[in-house]
Amino acid sequence: MTSTQQRAELQRRIWQIANDVRGAVDGWDFKQYVLGTLFYRFISENFASYIEGGDDSIRYAELPDDVITWDIKDDAIKTKGYFIYPSQLFAKVAANAYSNASLNTDLNTIFKDIESSASGYPSERDIKGLFADFDTTSNRLGNTVKDKNERLAKVLKGVAELDFGTLTTATSTCLAMLTNFSSPITPLMPANRAVSSSPRSRSPS
Repeated sequence: MTSTQQRAELQRRIWQIANDVRGAVDGWDFKQYVLGTLFYRFISENFASYIEGGDDSIRYAELPDDVITWDIKDDAIKTKGYFIYPSQLFAKVAANAYSNASLNTDLNTIFKDIESSASGYPSERDIKGLFADFDTTSNRLGNTVKDKNERLAKVLKGVAELDFGTLTTATSTCLAMLTNFSSPITPLMPANRAVSSSPRSRSPS
């Protein structure tokens, strides 16, 4: 499958997730949620890859949050523009989504933490409001917390099952889709250091 075909298939699957999950809710609303989740997965995997730096002995997602020192966090934010703790990675959240009774508020906290991690750094302006359109407490997701969590879990599961292919394909697809739909997270997608995949200079040990 060519990169163009991969992008087309990825776009088709993204809209399918939105239509499958939304029920009676306006399709546009759920496309925003799916795109936001797609971006959350992308920056999580990109960030974990940066920390691991190609070292197969490091599995960032498996590390406890408390091994992260201030130096590691500071260095990562200066390089990437933001920080995500192991427990906040997309894969960790998605894996436990259906059993997490506080999924919507946990996601809200994670998104705020990612945004606030850039406070006081040059990337603050770019990161601020990154997930502003991803309101995990909105009644558009359902009238009860249970309904909200069920829809969010389905979106997370759907995005988790997507085959990103190569990093280049994932990047170009995300960029094209976010640009087409004027998402506020588009500025981070090009060759911006906030999504750089350069090797880390420090890593947890």
